[in-house]
Amino acid sequence: MEAYVGTRKGVEQPVRVLKNPFLVALVAFVLCSCGSDSTMGGSSPGGDTVEQTSAEGEVPEQTSSPGTNPAEGETTVEPTPPTTVAGPELRDGPAGSSTPTRAAVGTNGMVSSAHPLATQAGLEVLEDGGNAFDAAVAVAASLGVVEPYMSGIGGYGAMVVYDARTDEVRSLSAATRTPETLDPGAFRPVTPGYLENRRGAPAASTPGSVNDWEALWGEYGELGWSRLLEPAIAQAEDGFVLDAENAGWIGSEFYTFPPHAQEIYGDGGAPLSAGQRLVQEDLGRSLRLISEQGADAVYGGELGAAIASATQRAGGFLTAKDLEANRPEWRGPVSMDYRGNEVFTAPPPTTAWNTLTRLGVMGQLDTAALGHNSATYLDTYAAVTEQAYYERSEYAADPEVAPTPLDRLLSEAYWEQQAANVASSASPAASPSANSSASPSASAAPQESGSVGQAGLDGEQGHTTHFVVADAEGNVVSATQTLGDVFGSKVMPRGTGIWINNSITYSQFEPAGNPLDVFPGRHRLPGISPIIILRDGRPRIALGTHGGYYIPQTTAQMIVNLIDFDMDVQQAISAPRISFVEPNSIAMDAGTPASASNALAVSGYDVFVDQYGLGNAHGLTVEYGPGEAGEPVRFTGGADPRAQGVATGY
Repeated sequence: MEAYVGTRKGVEQPVRVLKNPFLVALVAFVLCSCGSDSTMGGSSPGGDTVEQTSAEGEVPEQTSSPGTNPAEGETTVEPTPPTTVAGPELRDGPAGSSTPTRAAVGTNGMVSSAHPLATQAGLEVLEDGGNAFDAAVAVAASLGVVEPYMSGIGGYGAMVVYDARTDEVRSLSAATRTPETLDPGAFRPVTPGYLENRRGAPAASTPGSVNDWEALWGEYGELGWSRLLEPAIAQAEDGFVLDAENAGWIGSEFYTFPPHAQEIYGDGGAPLSAGQRLVQEDLGRSLRLISEQGADAVYGGELGAAIASATQRAGGFLTAKDLEANRPEWRGPVSMDYRGNEVFTAPPPTTAWNTLTRLGVMGQLDTAALGHNSATYLDTYAAVTEQAYYERSEYAADPEVAPTPLDRLLSEAYWEQQAANVASSASPAASPSANSSASPSASAAPQESGSVGQAGLDGEQGHTTHFVVADAEGNVVSATQTLGDVFGSKVMPRGTGIWINNSITYSQFEPAGNPLDVFPGRHRLPGISPIIILRDGRPRIALGTHGGYYIPQTTAQMIVNLIDFDMDVQQAISAPRISFVEPNSIAMDAGTPASASNALAVSGYDVFVDQYGLGNAHGLTVEYGPGEAGEPVRFTGGADPRAQGVATGY
């Protein structure tokens, strides 16, 4: 049976309810009996009203850049970072790296990222006396070198940060916008090549990553700007040895590259393979320009001119004027209370709030009674996450155009209603006898992603990267950055080594004019969700993942793992996850119990195993000494075993 709640552009949107009669009865009992508190994970009683800071924070003036003054063509002395007070003395204690089954441990800080070399870049900055914000810039720049297919100078993203000196959580957005001259008709029938336009140069939005890096450093940094880019420059110019994952991504896209990019990523006309060294001299030169000139090299400088020119030659709309208009945006985060923990994430124009709505509904349930990843738990979560999936289509908005109704979406009343929808009465039509796809033998071995749900899978997986950093002073950064698709639009300006994003590919092009459609000059509405969680006023958890439309679905599951099921950060990340794939599928990780697959099939889903795994998450936790003023004394970190990254303590 399908219940209709809300509308999507005036059309009623079906939302799945639990259809297995036994599961419905159990969930209804859990919903009625759970109350509003939980003692799992050491959390204090929940049920508090939603606390939410403004999502409409002021956009500051762009911070000054080090280096060349474009108006005068003269090289200036790099500015001194903000005056800071010395942090705590380094403490003796254990430090180590994560494994798929064991969290990393640190005494003075923690870095977790999607590549060991990027993690090492952040650690080196911490060891040199930098803080978490300095280290975050180093990690971000390094990831654009060692994971050039996921993020970089031509990309965008968002982060949430905790400043230990002010006890403040803030959000920084790269504020990527569609070009002012964009023609939405280029992405619709009957325009020739409209499908190609949705992924290529016409799909490029304004890169904002370098502005973000400089804004973070300008606000909080302690080391010199050029020092932060040194690891990335060395990795680009000296090269690094590819592993199987690096080589796999290069090989999958190599023959779509322009010839000058094939020269960088190939050997004798074939893609580089695992064990070979990738040297990116052009990218190294670009990073050196940014090191010398700051963000001005991209926004009004030589690199920006090259980016705009190459995009336009390939049929895109991006101009130098679009780049010059880009400004990093500091905004107040959005937050909610989850069982005594305050969960912060990025505000609109991101749709990170969609993670919080899932948490809010799960908070109405006694998850411990359901049992972690049991058939009942995952069947319930599937209904919760499918219901929330369509919220994004209905409520996402550019805050300059229309507000997202966060007061409603992040309210107890809304969550209670959504939980009641999930626990609605069962439909006998969903029984195994009425649905041949629900037979136990069929569902015990879910199909691979190549056979079921693949049409929607490319948009679900996404090609993004997430990292987290914390330092001995208690500063924390949780950041997601992306190119959109793998290697973005496949456009690289000659001589730069920079891949340009294709963020517009994640628009919803039909029907025209829907909230997720593409409009000239507007903010993009990325579905990324960097998380910082406070308890008793101090950061305890930082978390995030890549994965396109998987991101809010899998992030919510990991938070429940940490808080409700008292897992450590590595366990919470490693545990199998599921995600809804439009229109009627559930993607799951290998290792998900067969009983859960059976239950999901009985509920009417096409169930399949995503061969790549659901996301690539990174997280950390912070523990404190005694008393309200206790300093951080222990850090743990987790890295997703679905990929090659690592968490390492300091």
